[in-house]
Amino acid sequence: MSLRKLGVVREIIETAGMGISHAYDDLVFLDHNAFLLQFTDEHDKLLLHNNHEADKAATKDAIAKLKEVARGHAMTFIDGCDYSLSRADDENLRLEFMTN
Repeated sequence: MSLRKLGVVREIIETAGMGISHAYDDLVFLDHNAFLLQFTDEHDKLLLHNNHEADKAATKDAIAKLKEVARGHAMTFIDGCDYSLSRADDENLRLEFMTN
């Protein structure tokens, strides 16, 4: 397995005017929770998943900006699927990826 480029991804996100709220395993949660990033087995490609509750029209420009900045860092953000995030219990969250 190749090393994940979290530092490069953080720079891309910050250059695009956003921030990271949490990184866990292969997932990178952004501050606004409209979408999240997932590392793939290819070191230069990440999946960009959309929160199913997010207004797609409102996030369109932000996603385009992220993809543009990523290309400048020799990275590719690929459209993923929708996801939902809910509370599983007092201490845990449930993340569910939805197939289209």
